[in-house]
Amino acid sequence: MNIILIIINIAVLLLLMVGLFIMQKKHVSFSKRVFTALGLGIVFGLLLHFIYGTTSKVTTGSIDWFDIVGNGYVKLLQMVVMPLVFISIVGAFTKLKLTKNIGKISFLVIGILLGTTAISAAIGIGSALGFGLDGIHLTAGEAENARNALLQEKVTGVKDMTIPQQITELLPSNPFQDLTGARPTSTIAVVIFAAFIGVAYLGVKRKDPEHGDFFAKIIDTLYAIIMRVVTLILRLTPYGILAIITRVTATSDYEAIVKLGKFVVASYVALILMFIVHLLLITFAKLSPVNYMKKALPTLTFAFTSRTSAGALPLNIKTQTKDFGVSEGIANFAASFGLSIGQNGCAGIYPAMLAVMVAPTAGINPTSPSFILTLILVVAISSFGVAGVGGGATFAALIVLSVMNLPIAIVGLLISVEPLIDMGRTALNVSGSMTAGILTGKVTGELEKEVYQQPHIVEA
Repeated sequence: MNIILIIINIAVLLLLMVGLFIMQKKHVSFSKRVFTALGLGIVFGLLLHFIYGTTSKVTTGSIDWFDIVGNGYVKLLQMVVMPLVFISIVGAFTKLKLTKNIGKISFLVIGILLGTTAISAAIGIGSALGFGLDGIHLTAGEAENARNALLQEKVTGVKDMTIPQQITELLPSNPFQDLTGARPTSTIAVVIFAAFIGVAYLGVKRKDPEHGDFFAKIIDTLYAIIMRVVTLILRLTPYGILAIITRVTATSDYEAIVKLGKFVVASYVALILMFIVHLLLITFAKLSPVNYMKKALPTLTFAFTSRTSAGALPLNIKTQTKDFGVSEGIANFAASFGLSIGQNGCAGIYPAMLAVMVAPTAGINPTSPSFILTLILVVAISSFGVAGVGGGATFAALIVLSVMNLPIAIVGLLISVEPLIDMGRTALNVSGSMTAGILTGKVTGELEKEVYQQPHIVEA
C-alpha cells in the first residue's frame, strides 16, 4: 500500500513538472515560473504533511524520490561553483577596464560586505534584546544532545585558535584540495589563489603582452563555456525549487517551530530589517529599490528554498550583469567574495543573536556597551571564510562564541528551527553580495543605469 501511495505522489510531482514545462514552452517569464513552482511546492508539501505526517514511510519514501530533482539540481549548481569562482576572479583581472581599478574595487567590495555585516550584527543584537530572548530556558532533547556532541568535536579545532591563526587558516596551502571544497574555508582560499593568478597575469601582460593576451583568451574561452553550462543548469531552476520547497514544507517540525516561535520571529524581524538596510543603501545610491526587489526576487527565492549561497552563485552573477548592469568583473568579485566574506545573515545576525542569548549564562550583561562593541567587531572579523553552503551559520556561530568565551551548546538547541531560519539567512547573504556589487559598480562608474532601469528580467 505504501509503495502505491509513493508512486501516486511521484506521479503528482511529475504532473506539476509537466505543467512548468508547458509554461516554459509558452514563453512564460522565468520569474513567473519560479514563483509558480514555489507556490505549487508549498501547497503540495503541506498536503503531504497533513495527510501522511513528517515521519511516515510514505512521506520519507516520496521525499527520497523528490530529492533526485531537488538535491540533484543543487548538486549540479554546486558542481560549477568552484570552477566558476576561480574563473570569475581570474577573468576579472583579464578585463582591461577592471585592472585599472582593481585595488579600489577590491577595497569597496570587501568594505561593503564587512560594513553591512557589522550593521547586521548590531541589528541581530537589537532584535535579541528587544524580544527578550534568553538561552537559559531552552531544553535539550535527544536530537539536540546528539547535535551538541557533534558540535563539541567540530569546535575543538576552532576554540583554541586566535583570530590571527584563524585568518592564517584562510590561506590556501593546497589550492587543488581547496578546489574540491574540502575545508569550510575552501571558497575564500580559492578566491585568494585566483587573485594571485590574476596579479601574476598583470605582471606577465606588462612584460610579455603576447603571452598575456594568449592567457586572457584561454580564460575568456573557459569562462564562456562555464557560463554556458550555468545557463543550461539555470533552466532547471523552477523544477528544482518545486522539489526543494515540497520537501521543506512536508518535513518541517511545525510543533517545534511554534515552541521556538519567539526566536523564529525575532530572527526574521532582524533579517527583514537588514534587507531594508540593503534597499536604503541602494536608494542612497540614487537607484530604484523597486527595480532591485523585482529583479533580485528569482535569485533570492532560489537562495531561500535551497539554503545555499554557493549554489546561488551562477544566478547571482547573471542577475548582477544581465539585470542590474554591473560589469562582469565587479559582479564576479562581489558574488565570489560574498560566498565567504561578510555574509549578513549567516555570519552577522545569527552569531550575534546567539551570543546575546547565551551571555547571561556566562555571567555577562548583554546590554553592556563594551560587550556589544566587542561582539560586533568579533562578528565582522570572524565573517571571513564562512562556507557558503548549508551549515555556514553554525560554523560562524562556533567561531564567534568560542572567541567570546561563551558556551556553544545553544547552537545545538536550535536544531529544530535551523532549516526554517537558514532559508531567510541565505537569501539575505545573497542580497548582501548583490548590493555590494551594485554599489561598487555605481561608485566606480561601471554600472549601466539603462540596464538597471529596464523593468524586465533577462531570461537565462
